[in-house]
Amino acid sequence: MTSDPAHRPQTIRWRVWALYVLVLGVAFGLFVLIRSAGAQLVAPAAPAVLSGARTRPPEPHMLVHVLLTLLTVIGASRLLGMLSRCLEQPAVIFEVLAGILLGPSLLGAVAPTVSAFLIPPETLPFLQILSQVGVILFMFLVGLELDVSILRTRTHAVVAISHASIVTPFLLGSTLALWLYPTLAASGVAFPVFAMFMGVAMSVTAFPVLARILTDRNLHQTPLGMTVLSCAAVDDITAWCLLAAAVGAAQAHGSAVLRTLALSMSFIVVVLVLVRPALARLAQWQEQIGQLAQRTLTLVLMCVQGSALTAEAIGIHALFGAFLLGAVIPSESRIARELTGKLEDVAVTLLLPTFFAYTGMRTQLALLGGAAEWATCGVVIAVACVGKFGGSAAAARLAGLSWREASALGVLMNTRGLMELVVLNAGLDLGVISPTLFAMMVVMALVATFATTPILRLLLGRSREVLAGSPRG
Repeated sequence: MTSDPAHRPQTIRWRVWALYVLVLGVAFGLFVLIRSAGAQLVAPAAPAVLSGARTRPPEPHMLVHVLLTLLTVIGASRLLGMLSRCLEQPAVIFEVLAGILLGPSLLGAVAPTVSAFLIPPETLPFLQILSQVGVILFMFLVGLELDVSILRTRTHAVVAISHASIVTPFLLGSTLALWLYPTLAASGVAFPVFAMFMGVAMSVTAFPVLARILTDRNLHQTPLGMTVLSCAAVDDITAWCLLAAAVGAAQAHGSAVLRTLALSMSFIVVVLVLVRPALARLAQWQEQIGQLAQRTLTLVLMCVQGSALTAEAIGIHALFGAFLLGAVIPSESRIARELTGKLEDVAVTLLLPTFFAYTGMRTQLALLGGAAEWATCGVVIAVACVGKFGGSAAAARLAGLSWREASALGVLMNTRGLMELVVLNAGLDLGVISPTLFAMMVVMALVATFATTPILRLLLGRSREVLAGSPRG
């Protein structure tokens, strides 16, 4: 007698369920026995806590607060980012404004209870760490996109313009420091360090924001656009070296400054002489095998972290290490393209808005409560714009560009954005600039970046004259 095939799957199903219930029952019974056997046992005494060790773990609900803070920050940044597209402005402006609106300048003053619920003060250290990780990854991507080869075809004009666009605002910023130091420097900071930070802050150009503006206006492949990008690339490298020197000077004293300088130069030489050829061979190998392998991604990310960690240990800021490593990877290689595709969305969408918002939340506009403070802020904006625009435009005109081309280049080089905010946050964290001056400089960065697009549109209009021109010299 054979069994009915139709009933066989049902029989097997019941057997599986019976076995499942039996296993659960046996496991539960064994656990009850184990629990009874261990009820009389005594745990060992707590070990002695070493001095300086943490005695209390983070509160269990801290993760909830951090996630709520991230949700609030990213949501506000994306919402205002939609407004930036409508106004044809860089998103960084409105992401910083999101932080200002969520911080003590507005929400904290108008609805402190809501502000404390959405963004508790104890979550800010976690937000700072996440934002720093995001900026490290983004600076690595900026280095990846830095095409050094374009500098070779425009050497004369690029060198003249980029040097003038650094030296002029640097000297003006250092001169302005003579006036600002007695009232707006952080307590205890030496004047040379303060003057160097002011000079660096005045001379920065935001290469990523500038590239986005040029791309949006289809200028990035024009002679003018290529010249501006080349100058901004040199500015980036120079500004990061100056920032590294300023950070080293702020963290070191006396003979330690020379030690930091020597270690910094050694670090740069090692990266250029040893790491760069190794990464070039890795890029060639990647071209042969095709799609980016996980082990390659892991190796590169470990190199980024190691380079950032080395720069931080030397005392020249982790961001410089990440940027330097990205710059030595061939920008047109498959590995650079795939790394950009894999990392850009996470860095730009999730982590970078936290940095902008965190910067905005640190900006206390209430400190600019009087006419004198706002007048000082106006002077800071004027000096920054005149120095950057004037130095760039004058050098461009001397290099052979027309006044219209030179003016457009000067306006573009005055774009601030991310680089400016990195410098300002470093200065505030190191105790070089006061919160009041920090607020003034953030306002300067926003005004200068916001003004770029409308002034550029006014200069260029619909004419193709500038686009068809070519840099001379």
